[in-house]
Amino acid sequence: MTTDYFKKLSLDELCDKLCENKATLIIFHCRPDADAVGSAFALRELLRLMSIPAICACADEMPERLRFLADGVQGSVLLDGDIELGHERVISVDSASPGQLGELYERLLKNIDIMIDHHSMGTVYADNYILPQASATGEIIYEIAKKLLEQGKIPYIPPRVTNSIYAAICSDTGSFRYSNATPTTFRVAAELVELGVDHVSIAHQLFEAKSYKQVKAEGEAASRLQLHDGGKIASVTFPYSSKFALSLSDEHLETIINVPRSVAGVEVAFSVRQPEEAPFFRVSMRSEGDFDVSEICASFGGGGHVKAAGCSIEAANVIEAEEKILEAIRVKMKALKNIK
Repeated sequence: MTTDYFKKLSLDELCDKLCENKATLIIFHCRPDADAVGSAFALRELLRLMSIPAICACADEMPERLRFLADGVQGSVLLDGDIELGHERVISVDSASPGQLGELYERLLKNIDIMIDHHSMGTVYADNYILPQASATGEIIYEIAKKLLEQGKIPYIPPRVTNSIYAAICSDTGSFRYSNATPTTFRVAAELVELGVDHVSIAHQLFEAKSYKQVKAEGEAASRLQLHDGGKIASVTFPYSSKFALSLSDEHLETIINVPRSVAGVEVAFSVRQPEEAPFFRVSMRSEGDFDVSEICASFGGGGHVKAAGCSIEAANVIEAEEKILEAIRVKMKALKNIK
């Protein structure tokens, strides 16, 4: 896809566009995380403060553990749920490539008006404001909120916005443990706490409050853990048969990537899970050091960060899917070794 047609927006240009009184559909990537949900609902609230109708939508439902971000605002993000499609513009948040939007991209006739994102790798598909140095899209939404406040477009930044933004940032930085947490990130977090964010409660809901089935999924993942190349690479495969046998949903498998990445000495970790009984697999990747997993995921049509990325692939079975990712990692590791 050519990206020459799309315009890179300045913050002022972005805010001017956001202030246009157009009924807005805010969309975000499949298998949504807290950055996607938090950013979308924070932006929704900012638009509504300006009396602009807005709803949030995704090809997948919000995980149960993230519903607190939409509590009392919107019951579902599925367009065939309690949401009507009527809109005058579409804004995507936290979605680096059109493929990450799933069926929504085709359903909306590939017509996205504005793309707000922070990923360094992906495919541009709309006029955009992309800030790769931001730790999370939530950090960008906070920048937007402060600009709108400065311009007098909104009277204040309400708690629902600050809580959602904090959750977005806290999630994407792994509770400020990852290398994408910059000095700016910590300053933003401090400002949000000063504004009254209950950071203790949000961190608990994001990282500690796991369902019984989520714990079962992580246990199964641990039993399927494999080390490769002298322990430099770790993987977990989760076929549909295991998912079915344990009565799990996709939501319960979100954190299985933490199993291989937690092994000492591992430089690159990945999980391969099969959502349905079909030759289709979802991959999550994490890395330590200078290994860029976003390049690998981008080569499969996905995207993400240097040290955290994802994609979807087709393969005959979960073993073949695992081998495809392993081969891509090994090729890149060899290239990096030759450079050094």
